[in-house]
Amino acid sequence: MITLKQALKLSKDELNKFKEELKAKIEARPELNAYIDVNNVGDGVPIAIKDNIQVNGWAVTSGSNILQGYIAPYNATVIQKMKKAGLSPFGRTNMDEFAMGSTTESSFYGKTLNPHNSDYVPGGSSGGSAAAVAGGLAIAALGSDTGGSIRQPAAYCGIVGMKPTYGRVSRYGLGAYASSLDQIGPMTQNVEDAAILYDIISGHDAKDSTSADMNDKVSDKLDANRKMTIAVLAKHVENASEDVKKAYEIAIDALKAAGHTIVERELMDAKFDISAYYITATAEAATNLARYDGIRYGNRVTGSNLEDTFIKTRSNGFGDEVKRRILLGNFVLSSGYYEAYYVKAQKTRHMIKDQYNKIFEDVDLILSPIAPGTAPKFGELENPMDMYLSDLYSISVNLAGLPALALPISKSDKGMPVGLQLIAKAYEEQTLFDGALSLEKQINYTM
Repeated sequence: MITLKQALKLSKDELNKFKEELKAKIEARPELNAYIDVNNVGDGVPIAIKDNIQVNGWAVTSGSNILQGYIAPYNATVIQKMKKAGLSPFGRTNMDEFAMGSTTESSFYGKTLNPHNSDYVPGGSSGGSAAAVAGGLAIAALGSDTGGSIRQPAAYCGIVGMKPTYGRVSRYGLGAYASSLDQIGPMTQNVEDAAILYDIISGHDAKDSTSADMNDKVSDKLDANRKMTIAVLAKHVENASEDVKKAYEIAIDALKAAGHTIVERELMDAKFDISAYYITATAEAATNLARYDGIRYGNRVTGSNLEDTFIKTRSNGFGDEVKRRILLGNFVLSSGYYEAYYVKAQKTRHMIKDQYNKIFEDVDLILSPIAPGTAPKFGELENPMDMYLSDLYSISVNLAGLPALALPISKSDKGMPVGLQLIAKAYEEQTLFDGALSLEKQINYTM
């Protein structure tokens, strides 16, 4: 597959021919189920779009039954920016329902397979985007990251996935899961492509009240030779699998070989991250998903009265995982429990942000695992608690609003990709991409 950088140099005729070939490749691999459908907008470079990002005239359903029949009446800001830069939305990719999941198994459209081995999950919730890029069915894709939903599937599928600083990419037109955590980001074949796509979609947006008033670009200033101080988390990795520990050592050796200074630091026990994240995320999800009632848009199951219509529509329209999170969110926000759970979660979130700020006083980047192991087999995370625990390395980044980038490091004995992430200080995307490019060049991973 050609890279995004190469594709941007193709003529209109060359791109049209490429799109025809790409569509044929996608249709030849329906079993992968990376795409829900394949539509094209414009004459530009084709970019796959996660099914929770609004594209005018497309069915956009967030992988859910409750939004069947909904047609997006406008473009998300990232789509407008893409079109202006010569990129075309090309196909919507599969995802966990309302971005709630780590395997892409909860989608209304069925599971997506990992291109490296069909017995294994591609990760989630942006599993379709990751599988499309890893399977050679997309030049690049957009995903969304609430607690690792770009970085974790990127690690499982052996591609690059980047979560920007909160507010650096507009959320206008993104189907909301947890509004204070969500970010749209690029999923690409390499670090330079990620930087190019990040530059295109980032920048201030008056339509998003949380948008940062910043429009600086990074791809034209990439510097793999920049020397940095990078923190490693020895105790944080103790509970990871042997494959992840081995990849961590490989990455540390590569960073040392590239001339970076390695120092040891510590983060608080990840169990606090999980507690704070799932209380915060489910509370916000319960509020955001209250709008799906069958009255204003989407699928409706008509009942005997208005209340019965609400109940039947939501009971039929939402999957089990979404219902579980709505119930938990309403519980932690309810009278008598708000102070005991939600308020404590916000205090813990503040502590998590403070500990990162403390580390970044004298380091440029942090090297961290993304998941405890490689991609699990289908069915291994049927227990919801096992699925929640699989997020323990990724969610603190969202709670603190930091930028992070996942890139492949090695492969396990079973041939599955092992990815790690670099984390940077808020708004230090240039530092993040420079460090990631340095590591990528030193590792020289091949898909």
